[in-house]
Amino acid sequence: MNPIAEQLNEVISNESPHLMEMLSDVGKNLFFPRGILSQSAEAKEKATRLNATIGIAKQEGGAMVLPSVMSCVAGLAPEESVTYAPSFGIAGLRRQWQESLFEKNPTLEGKNISLPVVTSGVTHAISIFADIWTDPGDVLVLPDMMWGNYNMIFNVRKKVRISHYPIFTADGGYNVEAMADCVKKEAENNQKVIVLLNFPHNPTGYTVTESEADRIVSSLVSVAEAGTNVIVACDDAYFGLFYEDGVLTESVFARLCQSHPRLLAVKLDGATKENYVWGLRVGFLTYGAFVKGDAAAVYDALERKTAGCVRGNISNSSHLSQSIVLRAMRDENYRTERQSRFELLRSRAETVKKVLQDPKYASAWDVYPFNSGYFMCIRLKSVNAETLRVHLLDNYGVGLIALGEHDLRVAFSCLEQSEIKTLFDIVYQGVQDLS
Repeated sequence: MNPIAEQLNEVISNESPHLMEMLSDVGKNLFFPRGILSQSAEAKEKATRLNATIGIAKQEGGAMVLPSVMSCVAGLAPEESVTYAPSFGIAGLRRQWQESLFEKNPTLEGKNISLPVVTSGVTHAISIFADIWTDPGDVLVLPDMMWGNYNMIFNVRKKVRISHYPIFTADGGYNVEAMADCVKKEAENNQKVIVLLNFPHNPTGYTVTESEADRIVSSLVSVAEAGTNVIVACDDAYFGLFYEDGVLTESVFARLCQSHPRLLAVKLDGATKENYVWGLRVGFLTYGAFVKGDAAAVYDALERKTAGCVRGNISNSSHLSQSIVLRAMRDENYRTERQSRFELLRSRAETVKKVLQDPKYASAWDVYPFNSGYFMCIRLKSVNAETLRVHLLDNYGVGLIALGEHDLRVAFSCLEQSEIKTLFDIVYQGVQDLS
């Protein structure tokens, strides 16, 4: 093992031994290298005369650039756009995002969390999480309706076993009891259980209520108290898009932070959907742990391991994308602009609910609960989902996502208000055609 990794492990072991137990074999061996990167950083500070360390081309005291490229990057200097960013992410953006986490999650007040590490989108954050915290044969607890890429990231790539529970109760609430039973059952045979919570949920568009969130936290803490290490990853890709009263408007991450020494909460989020910059690929990975000793030292060690994983994976996330996100978040119009987009999406969700109250649809499908995010799902009663999807595409020019035999996902986020009733009428007609 590299001596730097050993030093980081010693810090974690001394201050929070259960965290050391949770790390994957890869995670235990990860470190942030001191070689070229640290020498370049030292030279940047002290090489006042000549600096021949950086792996970029320079000209006349600045980065060598093409005018045709810089003409597309109005208002950003080459050092903010085309040069390499640190593997940790640019410092200003990390601090800005951390501040926003406290602002958006009041329960975090008085708690210690790590400085977010920047990833290339939320998917990359999930993949980095999988590298650091999962080994082949580990168990991941997920609902039966889930984003398909979880299977690719955890099961296909990492050989993690996925254990499912039914997502909804008969009366349309989140099935907290089924989740708790699944976690307890897996804890009987595993020293570590990983739970992934995704709210707003993809594909159903459901976010738990305040009481459901409290019960989730209580059930997971009880498993930790019984002696099993619990890692809870909160995939908050669609965070903030909450449309109904009573829905939890902060991340479950905030309530899980510092709840038990055997429980680690990890927040996986990004500007991707929150700031409507999907293709910029700016995500974040943030830790919330119970550390009796020096929390700052433990978080520093975890951040270094995480940045080392990014370094060994993609080197670093786009400097240009990070600079754009940071500048936007510091803009005086930022909050107003986000609120206006939120209101537009909420009005679309409300229109979907109103349209689906039409009793004529009752013979064709049931509607899964939804109250947030981009999506909602219907459960077909008489036709196969894939058959209907292809029929709608070929005969009506309408595209939807088929999930399993019975479910269709509708992304109302990309529908204009006036198009919503038209879409469901076409889906209904497609069901009639096939019936």
